[in-house]
Formats: sequence, structure tokens, C-alpha cells
Amino acid sequence: MDEILAELAAEQDDLAAVLRGLGDDQWRLPTPAQGWDVRDQVAHLADTEEIAHDTATGGPRQLNEEALTFTSPEEFTESGCIKGRAMEPADVLDWWTAGAARTRAALASKDPKERIPWGLGMSARAFVTARLMETWAHGLDIRSAVGAQPNITPRLRNVVWLITNALPYALTVAQKPAPEGRTLRVELTGVDGETWTAGPANATDLITGDAAEYCILGVQRMKRADVATLKADGPLAELALDNLRAFL
Repeated sequence: MDEILAELAAEQDDLAAVLRGLGDDQWRLPTPAQGWDVRDQVAHLADTEEIAHDTATGGPRQLNEEALTFTSPEEFTESGCIKGRAMEPADVLDWWTAGAARTRAALASKDPKERIPWGLGMSARAFVTARLMETWAHGLDIRSAVGAQPNITPRLRNVVWLITNALPYALTVAQKPAPEGRTLRVELTGVDGETWTAGPANATDLITGDAAEYCILGVQRMKRADVATLKADGPLAELALDNLRAFL
């Protein structure tokens, strides 16, 4: 847990550094998420940190209960943005960074295998990885809005792992059954030319290409038609590239 929590903290610190350098007018720049500006993105992260903390600790705002108090997933997601719109940018940033630190502190004492009831449930280690993924994904939107480059670091190997292991969930959401008897492996080119892998070595199907592009596709900030490097070998690999989904 110490290692993955340190990587989560580093990803959050990188994004916080970008945000601290913005003027108030830049917080109102539109992002690729329709109807959301930079402040909305950070408010969403802040609100989900509160929910993440309470889900991990048995607090009052647990995800699977909180979501049921809204009429739709979209209304639930938008509620955090609405809170942020009543706040100044500096206060939204403090809300997020304080909440993120509080969540990390709560997770530091967890056994990596302890189950966290987030959606269908996941291990505490996977839960931390999901927080890293969400920070990075919304960071893509924020960086795009303010003209900054995507944050491509070795930490993305965690996002590769999460996206690949979330494929059964992604196919369930898409209502696309996996081809019977097929298994998936990814062999991707990571930072500094390293090869990052996930999935069994004897898998029937293979995805190759650039790790950052795989991550951008997996957090649905890119459509498959726009990929430049990713290649699928096998029917499950083809289905995966059409439906990758790293989040609930």
C-alpha cells in the first residue's frame, strides 16, 4: 500500500501544481467534458474524495448509498460540480487537496486485499489505483483546457493494469459478451521504451501499442477511430479496444 499511495500522492501533487499556477479566469475555461469548466473538474474530484473516504471507512457518504439518493448517475456526478460553483477557485483547490490527503491517510492502514464496497467492490489496493486513474483522467481534461501537456509518467503502468483488469466490467456495461474461451494480454510501450504488460502470458488475444494511448482510450478521452498505435490480435482484443472503460 505504501508504494501505490505514494504514486497516488505524486499524481495528485502534479495536478495541484498545475492548478496553483492558474489565474481565476483560467478556472473558468471550458474542458473537453461538455458543460464543465476547470473548476467543475476539480470540484468533482473533491466531492468524490469525500465519498471515497466515507466508502473506505464506513462514513455517512458511502458510494453505493449516496448514489441512490439521486435520480440518475448524471445528477449524482453533477452534484459535486454544483457545490464547487458556489466557491472561489482557491477554496475548491483546498477542498480537493485536503480531501485527497484525508483519503490517503485513511487508506494507509488498510490491508491491500481488504474489500472496499465501491460499486461491485474492489481490493483496497485496486481502490487506490482507481483514485490515481481518476486524478489522471480529469487531469487530462484540465491540462487540455489550459494548454498543458498530458502527464505521461511511469505511474501510468498502474492505469494500464486497472484498465485491463476492468475489462469484464466494461463489457458488462456495454452489454457485449466476451467470446467464449478467449483471454487477453496487453504488451505496451511505456515511458522510456519499457514494455508494460498485463494479463496472462499464454492469453489467446493480444493488444500492442503505446501505453499512454491505451490509457487515454481506457479513460474514454479518445475514440478507437482516433488511435494511432494500438493494434488488436484476436476477437477479444478487438472487442476490448472498442469498449475499454476504467471507471464506474
